[in-house]
Amino acid sequence: MQPDLLHQIALTLVPNIGDVHAKALVNIYGDAQSIFNAKRKDLENIEGIGSVRAGSIKAFANFQRSEEEIAFIEKYKITPLFISDKNYPQRLLNCYDSPALLYYRGNADLNTSKIIAIVGTRNNTEYGKAVCEKLMDDLVDEKILVVSGLAFGIDTIAHKAALKNNLATVGVLAHGLDRIYPAQNKSLAKQMTTHGGLLTEFISNTNPDKQNFPKRNRIVAGISDAVVVVETGKKGGSLITAELGNNYNKDVFAIPGRTTDSKSEGCNYLIRNNKAALINNADDLLELMNWKPLHKPVPKKQRELFIELSPDEKIVVDILQHQHSIQIDELYFKSGLSSSAVAAALLMLEMQGVVASMPGKLYKLI
Repeated sequence: MQPDLLHQIALTLVPNIGDVHAKALVNIYGDAQSIFNAKRKDLENIEGIGSVRAGSIKAFANFQRSEEEIAFIEKYKITPLFISDKNYPQRLLNCYDSPALLYYRGNADLNTSKIIAIVGTRNNTEYGKAVCEKLMDDLVDEKILVVSGLAFGIDTIAHKAALKNNLATVGVLAHGLDRIYPAQNKSLAKQMTTHGGLLTEFISNTNPDKQNFPKRNRIVAGISDAVVVVETGKKGGSLITAELGNNYNKDVFAIPGRTTDSKSEGCNYLIRNNKAALINNADDLLELMNWKPLHKPVPKKQRELFIELSPDEKIVVDILQHQHSIQIDELYFKSGLSSSAVAAALLMLEMQGVVASMPGKLYKLI
């Protein structure tokens, strides 16, 4: 266990301190313990913290709850992932409201190169089931991590079909890791811990209350490269996840359905309003994400640039010179630059004809 875990857990328990505030404080103080050791006056002077939140931090005394959670973590071999941890899902770092601390039980790489979220209605039709299973069947040869919410319906179908095709799959939970909801998915969840995993931001003994599900949905969207809506009505969590995907600058796709089918009404709405791109199958998904293998390997060319580049632009070009293409989230991670600095550098490089953007938020040297 990392030495700061006691204070990391405690930070998530402080009243009035949400994920945005917690991350801002970590950026200033470097670690959770230093936040609790800071002077109240210094905390009050931080933008967005003020006297009420500073008071909440200094008054917090329930470290016993943190100790209880550490005992639970150790007993069940759970991996805590704080935002400063190298194994924390790097894609989530680009979401302003990403969790400060995650609890993970599994063996899948949460930073693998290709991750898709499959979401949909809890009350699926046979059409939705067939489409979802076919999608997983056709991705059998792809090294893709499949993420969903372990709910009834499309979520469960996606997890089961992924396991059947030997695809790693992670379920994001709206409660603590001391329980599984719905209870009927306990056996499925157990299988997933050996070929995927279970992930949550919620401490043990947290119930699957209604307000937790939208928070769960933001992790599903944020941890993925693309969100695929298989089947959904005009209301529900799937539309929330799709909207979050758009807000996080993720690729969002939807399977179309009959105009008279209420269970496809949400998918058709997303497509009609340009909130999701239409796909019919796995081949469409791979093509739009630029994940289809090239028929002929492209030889790497020695490149010499005669353009005056800024320091940030040089960092981006150096990374691109060592691979054929790179996804924007991986570029953020490898460069060590802020997302705005990378975006500015890419814009200038595109204008100078040095870099080209491709579908799936991929970039390569020209």
